[in-house]
Amino acid sequence: MKRKKLTQTLFPILSFILLLNLNSFGQEINLTGKVTDAADGQSLPGVSVIIKGTYTGTATDVDGNYNLKVKPGDVLEFSFIGYKPQTVTITNQRVLDIALQEDLQELQEVVVIGYGQVRKNDATGSVIAINANDFNPGVMSSPQDLLIGKTPGVQITTGGGAPGDGATIRIRGGSSMRASNDPLIVVDGVPLDNSGINGMRNPLNSINPADIESFTVLKDASSTAIYGARASNGVIIITTKQGKKGQPFRVNYSGQVGISWKEGKIDVMNADEFRETVRKQFAGNPNIINNLGTDNTDWQKEIYRVAASNDHNLDFSGSKFDTPFRLSVGYTNQRGILKTTNLKRVTGALNVNPSFFDDFLKINIHAKGMYIKNNFGNTESIGEALLFDPTRPVMDGNERFGGYFTWTQATTGNPNIIATKNPVAHLKQHSDKSKVKRFIGNIQFDYRLHFFQDMRANLNLAYDYSKSDGKVIEPEDASWTYDEIHGSGYHKEYNEKKHNELLEFYLNYNKNIEEIYSTIDVVAGYSWQHFKKSSRSYATNTAGNYVKENNEDASENYLLSFFGRLNYTFMDRYLLTFTLRGDGSSRFAKSQRWGTFPSLALAWRIDQEDFMNRFENLSTLKLRLGYGITGQQDIIGNDYPYLPNYTISNDKAQYQFGNEFVYTLRPNGYDANIKWEETTTWNVALDFGFYNNRINGSIDYYYRKTKDLLNEIPVAAGSNLTNKLVTNVGDLSNQGFEFNLNAIPITNDSWHWEVNVNMSYNKNKIIKLIRNKDPNYVGVLTGGISGGTGSTIQIHSEGHSSNAFYVYHQVYDENGKPLEGVYVDLNGDGIINQLDLYRYKSPAPKWLAGFSSYLKYKNWDLNIAGRFSFGNYVYNNVQSNGALYSRMYDNTGFYSNIPTAVSKTNFREAQYFSDYYVQNASFMKLDNITLGYNFQKLWKNRIDLRVFAIMQNVFTITRYKGLDPEIFNGIDNNVYPRPRTFLVGVNLGF
Repeated sequence: MKRKKLTQTLFPILSFILLLNLNSFGQEINLTGKVTDAADGQSLPGVSVIIKGTYTGTATDVDGNYNLKVKPGDVLEFSFIGYKPQTVTITNQRVLDIALQEDLQELQEVVVIGYGQVRKNDATGSVIAINANDFNPGVMSSPQDLLIGKTPGVQITTGGGAPGDGATIRIRGGSSMRASNDPLIVVDGVPLDNSGINGMRNPLNSINPADIESFTVLKDASSTAIYGARASNGVIIITTKQGKKGQPFRVNYSGQVGISWKEGKIDVMNADEFRETVRKQFAGNPNIINNLGTDNTDWQKEIYRVAASNDHNLDFSGSKFDTPFRLSVGYTNQRGILKTTNLKRVTGALNVNPSFFDDFLKINIHAKGMYIKNNFGNTESIGEALLFDPTRPVMDGNERFGGYFTWTQATTGNPNIIATKNPVAHLKQHSDKSKVKRFIGNIQFDYRLHFFQDMRANLNLAYDYSKSDGKVIEPEDASWTYDEIHGSGYHKEYNEKKHNELLEFYLNYNKNIEEIYSTIDVVAGYSWQHFKKSSRSYATNTAGNYVKENNEDASENYLLSFFGRLNYTFMDRYLLTFTLRGDGSSRFAKSQRWGTFPSLALAWRIDQEDFMNRFENLSTLKLRLGYGITGQQDIIGNDYPYLPNYTISNDKAQYQFGNEFVYTLRPNGYDANIKWEETTTWNVALDFGFYNNRINGSIDYYYRKTKDLLNEIPVAAGSNLTNKLVTNVGDLSNQGFEFNLNAIPITNDSWHWEVNVNMSYNKNKIIKLIRNKDPNYVGVLTGGISGGTGSTIQIHSEGHSSNAFYVYHQVYDENGKPLEGVYVDLNGDGIINQLDLYRYKSPAPKWLAGFSSYLKYKNWDLNIAGRFSFGNYVYNNVQSNGALYSRMYDNTGFYSNIPTAVSKTNFREAQYFSDYYVQNASFMKLDNITLGYNFQKLWKNRIDLRVFAIMQNVFTITRYKGLDPEIFNGIDNNVYPRPRTFLVGVNLGF
C-alpha cells in the first residue's frame, strides 16, 4: 500500500511525538533538516525524530521539516511507518537532511479496517491481514481459494471440484439458522450483495484473484460493528492492486497452464463382480440372471477426463502526470474433469488515484468488469455412474434415444422412468450454459479541509450491476424427457438482472494532542444502499407447444445507516475504540425497522511500559478486550417477511362458480413483528512478538451469543394460515479460541525461511428454539438425503450443536458387523421407533488448523501449504442409499450397480437412519507445493522473470470411507470430485 504523499493525511495519527525534554549536558546545537522519500524526493510529514536513549524528540511538519536541539555525540533515530528506520550520529552539523527508504515488510503492518486503516500495533479488535505474498498458488478461479487455511477461525469449504465452484465461508461458526451465515464481503469499499447470481456458481468469480492485493478478515464485534446489521458473521475486506506515485511505467505478465485429473474413485463392482454377485443374490430366479449384459463398462471412467486449463493476466501500472494508475486484463479457461464442464472468463480492472490541491483532495477510481461463460454439464451423472449396470454398453445403436443404451419397458419400448439414466447420455444430451456480465465500480473523494486540516471528508459512490442469461436444452430423443401426451424434449431460458447502488459519506477527525500525550481519531458517517433484482425463467418442450415453467420475480430492499467510531490512544500504549451504528432495513415493519449496534474495545501495549525494558527479546506484547453487538437482516428467500403474502392455486385446486373455474389465493403465514437477529460477542486476546517480531502471533478467546434467532417453528394446531412460521425465537452460542504463530527461523544472504501455523477451536450450541418449554418438541428436522421421500438426517435441538445427526444407535454382532435393522432401544419401552432416535456428532469440525512454509535459497523458492480438520463427521449417503443388495435388480426390469462397501454390512434393505453411516471425516490435506526460480539481472536489470511449478491437492489423509471428507453440510451424496492438478507458469515484469 502506497504511503508517500498520502502520509500527509495520516500525519497526526502516525506521528510519535515525545514532549518530555531532558536537560542536556554540553553545548546544544539547533539542528534543522528535511526528511524525504528516497524514491521520489517527496517530503514526509509526521516522521519521528528521537534522540536515542531519551524521551526528547519531535516530528516533521507537513512539509517534512524538523527542528530539534541536540549536542555532539547524540544519536538521532528517524522512524516512520512504512519506511526503514535510520540512525545518524551528530557531530557539529547544523543542517541534516534525511532520505528514508520504503520498508515493504513494515508497510504490511498497516491493516485495512472499516472506513479507514490502522497500524497493526494500534488495532484493538481481532483483525488478520493476508497479503499477496501469502496467497495459495494454483488454479484460482475464485478469490476465496487464495485464503483457504491461512486464517485461524475461518473455515472455507468449496462445493467441489467444478470449475468456478462456490464455497461456504464461516467465521467463528454459524450464528444463524434461517438467515445467512455468510460474512460480509467488501471490495475496495463496496459492500457486496451476499446472494448469488443466476447462471454463476459463485458471485465472487467476478473478481480476478490476480488483481487482489490483500484480504483483511474482521472477526470480533469490536472490529465488525462499524458495519452493523450485516456483520454478525464477520467481514472480509478485499483490496485490489493499485499503482504507486512516482513509480515508473511497468508491464507485468503472469500465466500458467496445467492439467487436472480425478484422484481416487468410489469402489463399485466391476462387470464380472456384478454378474457373480447377481447370480448369488438371485440364485432362484434364472430370468434375472439370464438377462445380465455381456459388456464391461467402467462408467466412472466414461464420464471423467484429464482436463487442461490456462490462465493469463497482463497489467500496466505506474504514475503519469503525478497520478498513479493500474490497468489489468485477465483470461481464464478452466475445463472440468467431468466431461462437458467448463468455465471461460475475461476480466478487466482499472484503478486510478489522482490528487489535487497539493494532495488535499484525493480521488480513488475503481472499475472492475467481468464476462463469464459457464458450461455446467450435468452433475447428476456423477451419482448415476456409480449405479448404472456395468454389464451394459454406452451405446447400443437404438436411434430412438440417440443411440445410447436406455432402460425401457418390456411391453411398450418406452423409457423406464424410474430406472437410472445412462450417465454418458445424461452428459452429452444435456446442455446447461450461461453467460454472465458484471460491473463493479466506485469513486471515492477524500478531501482534507484547507481551513481545518485535521478533518477529512470522504464521499464514496458505487454501482454494482450484473446480468445473466442461460439456457438448458435437452433434445427430444433424450429418454428422460419422454412425454407421450405433451411432447418430449426440454428447452428452458432464464435471465436475471441485479443492481446494487451505494452512497456513503463520512467525516474523519484525526488529531495528535501533544499536551495530553493523546491521539484522537473520530469517524462519523451515513450510508445508503439499494438492492434491486428481477428474474424470469421460461421452459417448454422442444416443439414449444407446451409450457412447463413460466416464472417471473422482482424485488428490492434498502439499508440506511448512521455510524460513528472513536479511536483514542494515550501515551502510545493505552488504546480505546468505541463504535456505534444504527441500521434501518426495509425488510422489517416500521416499528421494528431500526437496530442499534454498539461495540467497545480496549487494548494495552504492555511492551511500551518502562518495566518491560528488562525483556530485551520481547518486541510486542499487547492485551486486547472487546465487546460488541452486531445484527442480521439477510433473511433467506424473502425481502419482505413482515408483509402478508398469498399463493395462487394450481389447476387441481380451482373454485367453481357455475360453469367457470377460477384460481384462488391461499394466505401464507407471516410475522408482522419480525425483527433483527442480534449477536453479542466478547473477545479477549494477547498479541506477542519476540526477537524483533521474527516470532510473532496471537491468542484469542471469544464467546458469541445470538438472540432473537430467525427460526422456523411449528404453529399451534387450528391456525388457518400455516403449520410453520419464520419468526424471532431462540438463542444460539459459539465459543472457542484461536492461535496464530509466524516465525522466521532463518534469514541471511542465502537462506530465508518463514513458517506459519494457525489453529482454532469452536463449539456451537443451540440454547433455545421455542418460546415455551415443550418436552415433546424434539427440534427442527433438516438435512435432506437421497433415498425415501422427504427423509432428513439432521436436527436443530436445544442443548446440542446445529445440524446434529439424528439417528438410531446401531447394534453389531460379535465380529463387529452391523446387524440389519437392529438398533438399541434407548428409551427402554421395548419398541424401536422415532422415540429411539438420538443426536450423534456434527458436521462442523471442532478443530481447524492451517500450516505453510516458505523457504528461499538464493534464486530458488519452495512453498508448502496444508490444513487439518478434526472432529467433523459426514453422513455417507452414497453407501446408505447404494450399498444394498436389493438395489441390484428392480422388478420393472433394470439392474443397478452397488458400492463394494456392501461387503462390510451385507445389508439387503436400506437402513438410512443407522449411525453406522455417520463416519469420522477428520482429515489432513496438503493443498499446494510450489517450486520457483527467479532469474536476475536480465537485460540490464530491466526484466524480472520467475518460473514455477505447482502441484495442487497433493494428498489427503483421512479415515473417512467415502471419496472426500471435506463436505460442509455433512451429507455425501453427489459431490463433484476435487481434482489433482499440476501447473507450470511464469511471472514476467519489465
